[in-house]
This record gives sequence, structure tokens and C-alpha cells, in this order.
Amino acid sequence: MEIYDEMEEQSVNQPTTDKFNEAFSKYNMKVDAAWVKATVEKARKEITGVHDKETLKKIYSCIDLTTLKPTDNEDTVLAFVEKVNQLEDKYPDLPSVASICTWPLYAKTVSSSLEVESVKTCCVSGGFPSSQTFFEVKIAETSLALHDGADEIDIVQNAGHVLNSDYETLSDEIDELKSLCADKTLKVILETGALGSLDNVKKAALIAMYSGADFIKTSTGKEVPGADPESFCVMCKTVREYADETGRTIGVKAAGGISTVEDALLYWTIAKIILGKDWLNNTRFRIGASRLADKLLEEILK
Repeated sequence: MEIYDEMEEQSVNQPTTDKFNEAFSKYNMKVDAAWVKATVEKARKEITGVHDKETLKKIYSCIDLTTLKPTDNEDTVLAFVEKVNQLEDKYPDLPSVASICTWPLYAKTVSSSLEVESVKTCCVSGGFPSSQTFFEVKIAETSLALHDGADEIDIVQNAGHVLNSDYETLSDEIDELKSLCADKTLKVILETGALGSLDNVKKAALIAMYSGADFIKTSTGKEVPGADPESFCVMCKTVREYADETGRTIGVKAAGGISTVEDALLYWTIAKIILGKDWLNNTRFRIGASRLADKLLEEILK
């Protein structure tokens, strides 16, 4: 990918981390905590008392509707898909969600029963939610999900590799999985709640983007704290800086504990403030949620 192309002429004896450190040198890797706080406060003030229905419809169209329960089975997943199919018939003037996200085991179930053309089949993969498994397993799981109809793949970046600066392993895994996905969308979950600092969030975001991620995503919401507006703020700023540096646009996704209309509006507004209107669509902005959709619908249909 780009980061390797830029460093191709360097000595093979030079430490691998130097390739990444040179990439990091193009950015200010020290996050301005005061700016983050001020930006989040600005977003909170902007959404106070505002429930504009057109905005809520746009946010609804950016939802990755998620079922990732240990009790999922083919019947429950089919019922989940059928709900989306029925909503399309019942409310034809409303947008549909962006995708249905589930376990790789059910990629074929979703892709074969989904009747709404605009809704994608999304699968978590790569040892979700911890990423702590053999790379061969990640390859196999992702390949099978794609074979069974997945349009989008959400993988977890190994937080342990970020913390011990094993950038080569991180980048190689993402690069390989993106190669498998080809023109399908690859979202890389940073697991921000495990990274320990906003500086590490920025570092993890850059590694993911330079290695081929189409989206960067906050968290799984499974093992550590989920999305927080501060980390999302840093992610958006890093996406903007990366776009300015490379000319490549990356999507952002907030996930993990986002269950209220106010939460959704907050993340949407942070993206609007930092990234601008070009990111306010489901090709560049997503929210991962299981409970949020019904609440948004209720608010829209009042």
C-alpha cells in the first residue's frame, strides 16, 4: 500500500518501524486535548433541542443495523432481515438503513433474504471482537464471509500490537485483508477504549488508513468501553489530515453503546464540524447500533 511505496528505496536493514515513524512525521502526533474538549462542547451545544427530521432521516440511512448476540441463529437473523424488508414496504418514503451487520456464519442468510437493494450485507470478521487469533483464521473467516455474500467486512485492529509498536504486523494484516475484499468495503475497528490515550487513537487511525482501510471505526462495544466523542473527534481530525496529505478519503464509523437519538446527533455533528458536509452520507459516515434505529424511527414518525 502507500506507506510501503513511499519507503521502498530504504535499506532493508533499517528497522521496519522507521517506515511508519517517517509516515507519522508528516503529522502532529500530539493530540491537542483542549481542542478536542472545545470541539465536543461545540457539538453538544449545536444539538441542544434540535431534532430536525431531515437530519434524523439522514442519520437513519447511515445505520449499520447490528445483531451480534451469542444467541443468534438462522431463525433470529431471518426475522431481523424481514423487519428491514417490511419497513421498506411500510414506509416507502423513508430511507433504509445502510447495512445489516452480523456474524460471518450468517452472511448467506442475510444476502439471500434481503430484498432492499440499497442495504448492504455486512459481517464482522478477523477474530472479532478481540482480534486475538491466528492470521490464517482471519483470512479464512473473511474469505468465507465474502464468498457467502458479504458486501462489507468489519475487522478489529489488534490493540496489543498498537501498544507494543508492532506496526508491521498490524499493517500486513490489514493490507492482506483489504486485498481479499478488493472493491468491497473494509472497516477497521480501532477499539479506542483499549488504547489508553488519544495520541494512540491517532496512531492507530493512521496505521489503519495507510494500510488500506476504507473506514475507521471506534469500537466493538464488546470487551472494553465503546464509542466516546473525544476519540471520535480525534479520528475525524486524523481522517481530514490524511485526506489533505494523500488525497484519499476515508469513512468514519461510531459504534459501541450508541443507543439514543442525542448520541447519534452528537457523532453526526462532530463529523459535520471537522469533516464537513461531504462526509454526511452513508458512503463516508456510519453508526453501528442495534437499539438506535427504532428510536430514530419513533422520532421521525412523530
